[in-house]
Amino acid sequence: MKTGRKDSKRSYLSEVENTIPNHNDSMELVLSRFQSIGIDTQGIVALLGAHSVGRVHCVNLVHRLYPTVDPTLDPDYAEYLKGRCPTPDPDPEAVLYSRNDRETPMILDNMYYKNLLKHKGLLVIDQQLTSDPTTSPFVEKMAADNGYFHDQFARAVLLLSENNPLTEDEGEVRKDCRYVNSE
Repeated sequence: MKTGRKDSKRSYLSEVENTIPNHNDSMELVLSRFQSIGIDTQGIVALLGAHSVGRVHCVNLVHRLYPTVDPTLDPDYAEYLKGRCPTPDPDPEAVLYSRNDRETPMILDNMYYKNLLKHKGLLVIDQQLTSDPTTSPFVEKMAADNGYFHDQFARAVLLLSENNPLTEDEGEVRKDCRYVNSE
């Protein structure tokens, strides 16, 4: 990302909910939302590769496990997920979670795409990448070429970061991106 981008001094949940797709949204909606701000299909597939790092709380994935296992999930992977999320009604405040990438969980790499091809997509939207004819060729290409994934990811993140910038006296350039500057 380029330096000097202004951030808002406040967070607006409604803005996030209205502009960033949800993990339960259809592939059509995800593609539409990102394409509306100038990100092409391969860029969208690359951005979803951010799911390679971090974790997902059980409350966001149990619908794929209970009452019956989503047939698009690898059965062994489903058993692992049930071990991480043992109840269909997890406490939303609990810290029960599963990682999307068990092999390189804190490295942004193409293991995410390799896992998708093995039916180990954690979220519905992840697995839809392999079944949608407009996105599946990019999943295969990114699974085969980590450099290609990194190039596309960097390009898409830059486009995303330049979308709808704050201008003039709106917002501030943060000294530490995690915190609003002290007055």
